[in-house]
Amino acid sequence: MNQVWVKKSQDKLKEEVFKALEENVSYIDKSILGVPASYLNDKVFNQDVAFLKDAPFLSALVQNPNHIGCHTLGKSESFFTGTHAIEKELIEICAVDILKGEAGAQDGYIASGGTEANIQAIWIYRNYFQQKLNAQQNEIAIICSEDSHYSMDKASNLLSVALYKFLVNPEDRTVEKELLKKTIALAKADGKKYFIFVANMMTTMFGSVDDIELIVEVLKEEGVEFKIHVDGAYGGFYYPFSNEESVLTFNNLAISSFTLDAHKMAQSPYGTGIFLIRKGLIQYANTKEASYVEGEDFTLIGSRSGANAIAVWMILCKNGPFGWYEKIFILQKRAEWLSKQLDKLTIEYYRNPFSNIITIKSDSIEQHLAEKYYLVPDNHAKPKWYKVVIMEHVTVDLLILLVEDITKSSQKKY
Repeated sequence: MNQVWVKKSQDKLKEEVFKALEENVSYIDKSILGVPASYLNDKVFNQDVAFLKDAPFLSALVQNPNHIGCHTLGKSESFFTGTHAIEKELIEICAVDILKGEAGAQDGYIASGGTEANIQAIWIYRNYFQQKLNAQQNEIAIICSEDSHYSMDKASNLLSVALYKFLVNPEDRTVEKELLKKTIALAKADGKKYFIFVANMMTTMFGSVDDIELIVEVLKEEGVEFKIHVDGAYGGFYYPFSNEESVLTFNNLAISSFTLDAHKMAQSPYGTGIFLIRKGLIQYANTKEASYVEGEDFTLIGSRSGANAIAVWMILCKNGPFGWYEKIFILQKRAEWLSKQLDKLTIEYYRNPFSNIITIKSDSIEQHLAEKYYLVPDNHAKPKWYKVVIMEHVTVDLLILLVEDITKSSQKKY
């Protein structure tokens, strides 16, 4: 039973967004002298009331609310309380109704993307280990798989935390216990005692999912202090719906935080990553020096567009939970159809059964076809794999064209 997430009509969405904007302060109607911001530049952007009256998202862009800080903590900038409330509801939808957390038990905010959200998590856990457990900087390590997103490398560089990547099975991309133990042993030999583990909920290249139960088992066997963050930047709006038995949720007490990206599967504007974390941890990223910000700032990005939060909230509420299940069901069926066609052609590929990514071995598809259909390689210099991503616009009619071209190419070889 969904606690927060309900389907809403377009009229209801308009009503709630406009009501929230009215609850924000108006740069036109109020004597606002101390805020270094204003409505969108009217010399460039049309602010015709007649044009905007049926466009809640565009109205939010024009009114330009700043969502600086983390609104799930209570106190935030009072200028924008109306739209802050929408972001808080969006965080609850994601944390409670999608990731099975307890109501009011998680903090979070709309980040600029998955990269920022992943760095935010690692930043928090580095500070947690240092401040709570008196860890030294050189005793902390990030652990993730070789298939993890490059944002882990960015985080390692920015935060000066050593990064260790374990190899996965090259055929099915699974975590292998001995390879993971070997990597942890290497880190321990280097003096690492505190581990920030980033697990994958559908990797960007393969759609592969890390075995969280195996990971927790190994970390406990190794007797190390650890925090687990789940990178669901790709899979967060997909995997919980395709695999209802998923243990990558807040129900799993070993997991402390998640990244989701609405600008992928949710088709929201770019700049709508989502960071979610259990209560009591985001405080380790508080920048107390932001004393002029009401409520202070617990985020990496600082000032944020309120319009982006509104966009994601509108998308989820317009679909509703059952509409979202239907959306994922259709994409799953398309992915299954393509998998069956590739099986018939004996094309080598990898696909997690709960994923809409199909990654084809480079020697199984000619390069000119990969280029024709804009398939993305794992490495532009020396590709070993090319991926097909079944998105909303990728219909079976489009996939048939790819299959026909692969078939013709295979026939020419013989």
